[in-house]
Amino acid sequence: MKVKKGAGERVFEAANALLLVIISLVMLYPFWHELCLSFSSSTEATRGGVFLLPRQFTVEAYQLVMKNAFIWTSYANSIYCAFFTTALGILLTSMLAYGLSKKSLAGNKFLSFAVVFCMIFNGGLIPTYLTVKELNLIDNLWALILMAIVTPYNTIIVKNFFGAMPSELEEAAFIDGAGPLRIFFQIIMPLSKAVLATVGLWLAVASWNNFMGPLIYMNSRENFTLPLYIRQVIDGQMIARATGEGAQSAVESVIGATIIISIAPILCVYPFLQKYFVKGVMIGSVKG
Repeated sequence: MKVKKGAGERVFEAANALLLVIISLVMLYPFWHELCLSFSSSTEATRGGVFLLPRQFTVEAYQLVMKNAFIWTSYANSIYCAFFTTALGILLTSMLAYGLSKKSLAGNKFLSFAVVFCMIFNGGLIPTYLTVKELNLIDNLWALILMAIVTPYNTIIVKNFFGAMPSELEEAAFIDGAGPLRIFFQIIMPLSKAVLATVGLWLAVASWNNFMGPLIYMNSRENFTLPLYIRQVIDGQMIARATGEGAQSAVESVIGATIIISIAPILCVYPFLQKYFVKGVMIGSVKG
């Protein structure tokens, strides 16, 4: 039997839907603004204002950006960091979380406390920089990768997910002769696609958008990632280098084109991982 909704409930749902639409438009417009800027002529782009559609449609900004070799170098560096950060992060985070999910593990309480402690407190910028320097990782992309592969928050999410799995699965596999590594890689990991895809998405996006790390640890332009490249574009340095002149009139449209090109990979990957996102977060965060 279908329950008839009252007038108050219908008003609430309509107001809630309207609020969500407004919030969505507010969040979407900055992206749409940059997209319109990127396809607008340099003259129209510098006029500013609200952009609902491109003005004097042109792809000149994209041509200017793509002929600069540094964007492809930065692209390659960002892809390199994102790939290894995600791959190693998923592997090491899941291995650490799997061990912490076993209450029979010696020192489990201390290790769990250490993970939570590191989520609240950290060494700070100067000690971290000195550690990276002593490891000879200054101006090395692995400085960005090694510092991001395992985070306390991701570890706790995956740990809770593993803890919610029935112990009978592992007991049955153990009776059949499977060892710990085989159980982990052939049973636990395949059944954890939701939470691992979620953590992988977080790691990839965080690595792709990482600005402070490259700014602090990267010195040579050959090791710049896309966020640093975008910063130089905003400063006008890359535009001047690409055109041989100031090109201040084209800066707004070039910035827009650079931003659109830089976020394209994340926009392409996200739809394939979205179905795992909500499921992984909910299951991994409900049971503590």
